[in-house]
Amino acid sequence: MDRVKVTKLSGFPEYLPAERIVEQHFLDVIRETFELHGFTSLETRAVEPVDRLLGKGGDADKEIYGVTRLADAPGERSSREPELGLHFDLTVPFARFVLENAGRLAFPYRRYQIQKVWRGERPQEGRYREFTQADIDVVDVGELAPHFEAEMPLVVAEVFRRLPIGRMTIQVNNRKIPEGFYRGIGIEDVAGTLRIVDKLDKIGPEKVKALLVEAGRTEEQADQCLALAGIRTEDLSFVDRVRALGVEHPVLDEGLDALAAVIRAGLDTAPGALVADLRIARGLDYYTGTVYETQLEGHESWGSFCSGGRYDALASDGKTTYPGVGISIGVSRLLGLLLSKGLVTASRSTPAAVLVAVVEEESRGESAAVAAALRARGIPCEVAPSAAKFGKQIRYADRRGIPFVWFPGSGDVEHQVKDIRSGEQVDADPAAWTPKTEDLTPLVAAAAPSP
Repeated sequence: MDRVKVTKLSGFPEYLPAERIVEQHFLDVIRETFELHGFTSLETRAVEPVDRLLGKGGDADKEIYGVTRLADAPGERSSREPELGLHFDLTVPFARFVLENAGRLAFPYRRYQIQKVWRGERPQEGRYREFTQADIDVVDVGELAPHFEAEMPLVVAEVFRRLPIGRMTIQVNNRKIPEGFYRGIGIEDVAGTLRIVDKLDKIGPEKVKALLVEAGRTEEQADQCLALAGIRTEDLSFVDRVRALGVEHPVLDEGLDALAAVIRAGLDTAPGALVADLRIARGLDYYTGTVYETQLEGHESWGSFCSGGRYDALASDGKTTYPGVGISIGVSRLLGLLLSKGLVTASRSTPAAVLVAVVEEESRGESAAVAAALRARGIPCEVAPSAAKFGKQIRYADRRGIPFVWFPGSGDVEHQVKDIRSGEQVDADPAAWTPKTEDLTPLVAAAAPSP
């Protein structure tokens, strides 16, 4: 029989058992937190018409995976059938879903969505071709109350407080601030300027200034753009610092008031979680108000793990506009870096808290009955794969991180359970024995970084 060589595909993460437990813990915490805040679950289809995906802006045409049937001959697809592509974010399919179902939704519509997305970019550390995102959005009809812009980052801040990842800093800006500022200093190409300023983290201020001048801004305008982008405060003092730059414009006033409201809400609810950072631009053109990015303290070089913002015209049927605001957690990106650096770990590689030993194959049914009794009370367990010597069965449990081994009783012999970490072994009743809470399910915790 010929050996089959398996070639790993880059950019498509797959997790070992203990890593998968970490991922599931993260997803559970995210889902539970979203639901605590009243967001309802949504799952959309994997594909969208390519022309709708391209409408997002940016470099979408370089990122979309097209979908075709292998059996289709060239030109066989009907002209009435749209060209399909895998969605590469969750916002575009969400906007389409809102338009299609507006008559059956209650507004403001609060939804969360945790799904795979696909993006055709070059795989590298923390960037994948297939990955999981977790989004929340609030959409309304005609107008969206500004307090929702403050709510989004506070929900995410609660998620991060519940995860063993260290401190996350949510950086907040409002697109009206740079727009009004740029117009106030005579720059008309606001979108183009924003896209250049959005490169600050990647290429630094000197190269950003050179690009701005190359794009037609004066040296003075470029310096003013960088001065604005250099303002970062954990309180409301950013307002006075912007005013000190001496630029006036009504759109700038609107942006400062809106961002101040978001930061004020953060100071009241989650002190230290939000930072006003005026370099945050978000290069995509559909953002119109507050924008967010999030970094892990001590690992700023990894970039943002969570981003989003307000959009006023992403969903519209020509008669009615559905403005919204949303924020997205890059789950796979965050996990990939945490796991690769050894910053988070699971206490075992299986959900099972108990391995029920098998005395001999003829009595496997008795072991299965013990396992059934334990499972009926919510205790995860598995039955030993073979009736090997007890020492071998204990080593099997140890390799998987299972903390307890159960030895079935028979006749006058009592059931016993052994904590293989301490060596303690006691009599136990399958209908009453319960492990400590911390042993019932795998623990996911922060770990010391790998050397």
